[in-house]
Amino acid sequence: MSNQPSFFTSDERIWASDHLHMATELVHAGISPEPCTGAILTPIFQSSVFVQDSVETYLSSGHSYSGSRNPTVAVLEKKIAILEKAAEAYCFGSGMAAIVTTMSTFLHQGDHCILSKACYGTTQEVAYELLGKLGVTFSFVDFRSLLEVEAAIQPNTKLIFSEYPTNPTLYLTDLAAVSMLAKKFGIKHVCDSTMASPIVICPLEFGVDIIIQSTTKYYDGHNMTIGGAVACASIEDCNPIFAYRNRHGSIMSPMIAFFTLQSTKTMHLRVREQSNNAQKIATFLEGHSKILEVGYPGLASFPQKELADRQHQHGLHGGMLYFVLKGGAKARKQFIKSLHRPWSFGANLGAVESLISCPAVMSNGNMSKEQRQGIGISEGFIRVSCGIEDPKDLIYALDKTLAAL
Repeated sequence: MSNQPSFFTSDERIWASDHLHMATELVHAGISPEPCTGAILTPIFQSSVFVQDSVETYLSSGHSYSGSRNPTVAVLEKKIAILEKAAEAYCFGSGMAAIVTTMSTFLHQGDHCILSKACYGTTQEVAYELLGKLGVTFSFVDFRSLLEVEAAIQPNTKLIFSEYPTNPTLYLTDLAAVSMLAKKFGIKHVCDSTMASPIVICPLEFGVDIIIQSTTKYYDGHNMTIGGAVACASIEDCNPIFAYRNRHGSIMSPMIAFFTLQSTKTMHLRVREQSNNAQKIATFLEGHSKILEVGYPGLASFPQKELADRQHQHGLHGGMLYFVLKGGAKARKQFIKSLHRPWSFGANLGAVESLISCPAVMSNGNMSKEQRQGIGISEGFIRVSCGIEDPKDLIYALDKTLAAL
């Protein structure tokens, strides 16, 4: 499926089946024992240059300079392509590097892009402060409404860029419907599915052309690394992204690729526990007297529950939820001041440690109060990334923290 060169020879042992389940793919996809020593883990090829045999074989050797390709990174890319049901994948130094490279590959002066008005704050900054200054125009719409997405299409629209779900408001997109709309008008549909992970949903199976992952989140899952990935349904879309990655100099380092290869193996175990914890915590919060609102796709009260059930795999809805405190900014400050362990106050998500963050002053702090309120982020809005601790301990700590308000 992949056209990337591989440093490793295939393991001579025959697999019992050509159709492996996700849990098996997470451990074994893209990996063969290292041929010289039989090491079961992919080595870290911490080398900038690879010696070539001749001028004639230079271009076909696969690896010459780690600024373009690296054997350790290539193994992770092959694994991600398999997990995301993609033709090809490429890894980057960060999730934002993956986003910027993808956008700049397909958007040039005079082009137009449709973005979610509730998209990640730094993605908005790329639109306003980077590509916008280079002559690219953007429309920010509510992707919960297919009519609103269609109404924003212009003759020069080249990309429809969705988030699944949006960070931090958890708005969902009917990916199949938006993908059909994009194909109708000859537009690429790119989806940032970092907040979900391939355990919950594989957007390419719904007709999305390109997906983006911040591997920092669920792929890593241990607050260890910064990284990103782009996976494409077609080789034709990935080839120019590879070229732009070279121009931007944003390939992932081999050390980060090695760490991510190891942590990816347990992603299904982690996401299952995180989803189960999120369901229990959301249910607890929904009945609390000091909470105005709780958002989690697994709750019966979630406005897009039917869409979540239709699109999500394995009955899982992910480890992210949010709640809104009564009392606004004052209550938010007191909540963070009183926060009990095992909860921590921090900006990451998707890791085994449970984290609380305040989008109004963190991920969306670059927006005005009115802009935040327009996308559903009030002053009392709290984002929750559930870890894998015992849910009884997490709920007890939240209860004690809320009691201080």
